[in-house]
Amino acid sequence: MQKVKVLIGFLCLFTGYVAAAPAAADKDVAQAVDQLTQAMLHTDIKQLHALTAEKLTYGHSSGKVQNKAEFIADIETHTSAFKTLEMQKQTITLQGDTALVRNHFHALAVNSGVEVPTDIDNFQVWQKQKGQWLLIGRQAYKY
Repeated sequence: MQKVKVLIGFLCLFTGYVAAAPAAADKDVAQAVDQLTQAMLHTDIKQLHALTAEKLTYGHSSGKVQNKAEFIADIETHTSAFKTLEMQKQTITLQGDTALVRNHFHALAVNSGVEVPTDIDNFQVWQKQKGQWLLIGRQAYKY
């Protein structure tokens, strides 16, 4: 009977550890998405560089695809600017060091001084590199 109790104890510890790990990773990915969102909203170029992979592919709902330099340049020059920006209805699916994120991009964009309400959906791919979650791909689409 004592062996059964020890076995059950180990199983409880092991399953508790496994269950806690994904929740912590989900939280880390959600935090990275939020940091990227805030960096875009507040034109934080240093943070944009820190949160995006060197080989980033960033797709817009128009079909335009940019690399990291082009994406950041658009934010820096205010070609892409936002009065408000938030990600809504977010889901995160983890697979090892890769996270698939789907969310609704709700913003009040500013294009050439004109405010443009923007509601599109996003599919983002994040990868953990050297201990940090980085955006490696993004595709927006109209729903």
